[in-house]
Amino acid sequence: MKRTPSPRPDEIERRWFVVDAAGIPVGRLSTAIARLIMGKHKPIYAPHVDCGDFVIVVNAEKSVFTGQKEGEKTYYRHSGQPGGLKAIVAGDVRRQHPARLVESAVHGMLPKSSLGRKLRRKLKVYAGAEHPHHAQKPEPFVPGAAS
Repeated sequence: MKRTPSPRPDEIERRWFVVDAAGIPVGRLSTAIARLIMGKHKPIYAPHVDCGDFVIVVNAEKSVFTGQKEGEKTYYRHSGQPGGLKAIVAGDVRRQHPARLVESAVHGMLPKSSLGRKLRRKLKVYAGAEHPHHAQKPEPFVPGAAS
């Protein structure tokens, strides 16, 4: 009886990708990034193993929302205290912390487990066009293009 092979950590080849978020809708951008981080684009993908790649996102402040989401989409957080619910609109998040828009969208698409928390560390988001990861020799990645 044949067994389904499971990828071992020494077999996994990690790559670095850089994604320019300028002009790309946040939802479409984050689905492409989540696929890269989880490793779903690789033939050795297994849902219980971290076989994904690292992703650097630049120009996060220039990503766009479709429709009226900039003024209507609301992000919530709670302090845990009675009456501790805080709400902030996407436009205000973009002004204060532009990288959080992409981070929160991608994190919402990753597994909610210890593996998901490990995968979160593979995402590096920067509001501007510069990043400090040149030593890793990241390859450009265009979301929506054939990968």
